[in-house]
Amino acid sequence: MAEQDYQPGPTEISDPRLRFEVQRAGIWIGMLVLVALTVVLAAPLLLIIGGMVFAVLLDGGTRLLGRWLPIARGFRLAIVILAAVAFLIWTFYYAGTQLVGQFAELRDTVMMQANRLFEWLGTSGLMPEADFSALSGQVFSSIGRVTSVLGSAIGALTAGVMIFVIGIFIAIEPKIYDRGVAWMVPIRHRSKFFEISDRVGYALRRLLAGRILGMAIEGIFTYVMLAYVGTWFGLDPVPLAAMLGLLTGLLAFIPNIGAIISGVLMVAVGFSAGTETGFWAIFVYFFVQNFDGYVIIPLIAKKTVDLAPALVLAAQLIFGTLFGFLGLLLADPIVAAIKTTLEEISARRKGEGSEGAEAPAPAD
Repeated sequence: MAEQDYQPGPTEISDPRLRFEVQRAGIWIGMLVLVALTVVLAAPLLLIIGGMVFAVLLDGGTRLLGRWLPIARGFRLAIVILAAVAFLIWTFYYAGTQLVGQFAELRDTVMMQANRLFEWLGTSGLMPEADFSALSGQVFSSIGRVTSVLGSAIGALTAGVMIFVIGIFIAIEPKIYDRGVAWMVPIRHRSKFFEISDRVGYALRRLLAGRILGMAIEGIFTYVMLAYVGTWFGLDPVPLAAMLGLLTGLLAFIPNIGAIISGVLMVAVGFSAGTETGFWAIFVYFFVQNFDGYVIIPLIAKKTVDLAPALVLAAQLIFGTLFGFLGLLLADPIVAAIKTTLEEISARRKGEGSEGAEAPAPAD
């Protein structure tokens, strides 16, 4: 064989220090490629994450139903899925038959109140030459850019169907997907992976259960107080109480931002019916939000992941700007999963360190 066959090629690096630097550069390049792929594939990744969150919700309902209905898990899951489908059908039917007109009225009312506000600011000199049409055009165009991941109403519906289907498939047999991910983890770390995965699932189930409870309480309280409680004090019912209650309950799934949006809508509709009704709407908003913040959320936080409001808001702004409305919607569960994972890893490292510190020194 020729002597040149044993000579090093151009890709061979004999210097160990240079080889180490090349390996480090390869790791950094790989991380940059991974980040780039994550940004490019943001839409399908968020759909998968949304499906996983929905699967956790279905699994939590299945486990909860098992406390009172001792039947096979498949039957309990089928009951939960049918209940979810029935609720969605009822919501769309109710919204389609009774709330469509109210939604149009709500939009016109908010636009009218906003025009009045900007006219008052213009006449007061606080905002000279206030042009609400131009401002609203800028707002809605920015919202359109933020929600570009979903694209359109058809895209949003398609995304919802995909999340629903993915969630059902994962909820049917979640252990299969756990084992599939664990297969990519080194064997010595797989037991820890399963323990952390179980802990994250437990925390997310509690988080979503508490969130749904809060949504129901906020929606019902808002509707009852706007439609009925005000009449006890001689006030007229707030218009569009059913629509405002439904929107408040749905928007409660998005902490911080959802409460602000529902509050603006509630106050705008309240003042459209009169000054007293407007102040009553302000009272209802603050009462419901304070009851949720000082009673419901602390009770939920004791049973699940306690997330700092500033951390959640920062995550919502970042995910909403980068990934659109779906990123905003999933920011809270993603942050909760990351925090639970980091806490479990930190706790296990401390445990391993303490065990190592207590171990006796080897004999000479």
